Amino acid sequence: MTDKDKDVVMASRPADADAGKEDSEEKILEDIRQNITLLEKAVQDAERRYIARVLRTTSNIRRRLDGPPSSIIQTCFPADHPLRKYITTAGSGDTPMVPVSSTSTKQSETTSVLNGGPLIPEIECYLVLLCMIIMHDKKNNKEGVELANAMIERMRTFNRRSLDAISAKVYFYYSRFHELTGSLDTVRPILLAAHRTATLRKDKELQAMLLNLLLRNYLTYNLVEQADKLVSKSVFPEDVSNGQVARYMYYLGRIKAIQLDYTESHQRLQQAIRKVPANHKHTSGFLQTVHKLSTIVSLLMGDIPERRTFSLPVLKKALLPYRKLTEAVRVGDLARFQLILGEYADKFKSDKTYTLILRLRHSVIKTGIRMISLSYSRISLKDICLKLQLDSEEDAEYMVGKAIRDGVIDAVIDHENGYMKSKENIDVYSTNEPQGAFHNRISFCLNIHNDSVKAMRYPLNAHRKDITSTEAATREREREIAKEIAEGELDDDEDMADY
Repeated sequence: MTDKDKDVVMASRPADADAGKEDSEEKILEDIRQNITLLEKAVQDAERRYIARVLRTTSNIRRRLDGPPSSIIQTCFPADHPLRKYITTAGSGDTPMVPVSSTSTKQSETTSVLNGGPLIPEIECYLVLLCMIIMHDKKNNKEGVELANAMIERMRTFNRRSLDAISAKVYFYYSRFHELTGSLDTVRPILLAAHRTATLRKDKELQAMLLNLLLRNYLTYNLVEQADKLVSKSVFPEDVSNGQVARYMYYLGRIKAIQLDYTESHQRLQQAIRKVPANHKHTSGFLQTVHKLSTIVSLLMGDIPERRTFSLPVLKKALLPYRKLTEAVRVGDLARFQLILGEYADKFKSDKTYTLILRLRHSVIKTGIRMISLSYSRISLKDICLKLQLDSEEDAEYMVGKAIRDGVIDAVIDHENGYMKSKENIDVYSTNEPQGAFHNRISFCLNIHNDSVKAMRYPLNAHRKDITSTEAATREREREIAKEIAEGELDDDEDMADY
């Protein structure tokens, strides 16, 4: 190949790249036009499944969209539309999209809205949602707050059930923009009013979204009592997406953990983990957050999380401080616990688990006392104070007494001589403990058996065959008796013999 041919090839490469970019932009515009067509069809046919299909394609469009679909916005939104001045600022400075006039023959067959027809609220909210997503991705939070405020004021004037799914997404970004700008507390009255309206209208998706946004709002400002009252006064709707259920269970678990109800908190967090797809890359952050709180709650309950949890690829790096913390709690090493707490204090505070971790100090001391009681039959309180690095012998005496009262160890304290004496280990099989364990297991198996029997499915109307055969036999017997009476073979006195 000559130098002249190389120059020709190198010169053609930028043209090919530009052509590929134009094709990509045109493909995005075509997808948006198709979604607009589906929205119009959903309104005309009253079919919500088309709206759900549109929202499922939003994430794909979001990854490919570098700026607002300017050509579609200019076509759909009139010049005097109140939201147009906010939409034009979305992604300002970016290269505008391909205009409508450059579309192909196949793509020119657009909907009436794209041809200058009336703009229905569903399409309006969908296009504004795309602009809000672009502002969020480009961190144009100030402009996003202005657009979100204007959209919420306009959307509150609509009363259309076809807007329910889209309005839930709009409210999410409305709250998110205010959270990023530090004004999340100002939107609380609007979210409460919207939640009350959604409850009256039985809008389940919006109701679940607003309830989660309100719980997040309260927990952001540590208003745990208000969040608990909201949960007690409201009902989370059924038949909503797994994402909303997982968020709601996480917030409930967080509230219960702060209120010292660790058993209920652990159950809620486990439900949240089961609702999240573990292999989905977009849910890895939420999964890590739930596992962090679940690890602390398990330690507060006295349980040790499974080792394989810390080895999962999506959790291994994020849970490294919590793994070290678990190892310190497991062996009852108070010095190591304090060292890890000081090393990762900023990390724990950013995860909002620092105050819960401070409660683990007593668990570490109890574990250490249990290890000491198993190793020594008799040990002085001074040695316990040195091993656990407590401040004084009085603190050691108090912690040992509390461990004895809670049933952690079986020992006695000699206050005069200042030592702890562990009682001899009694053969557990000489007590009633094995009988109680077997009773619990048998009861569990019987309950499973009873539930399985109740859940078994029998063929429909199978019992009617037996009823039919019994009725037929009865009628046949009655006919035989009537025939015998008619023939005089059966006397009436014989029929009354039993009386």
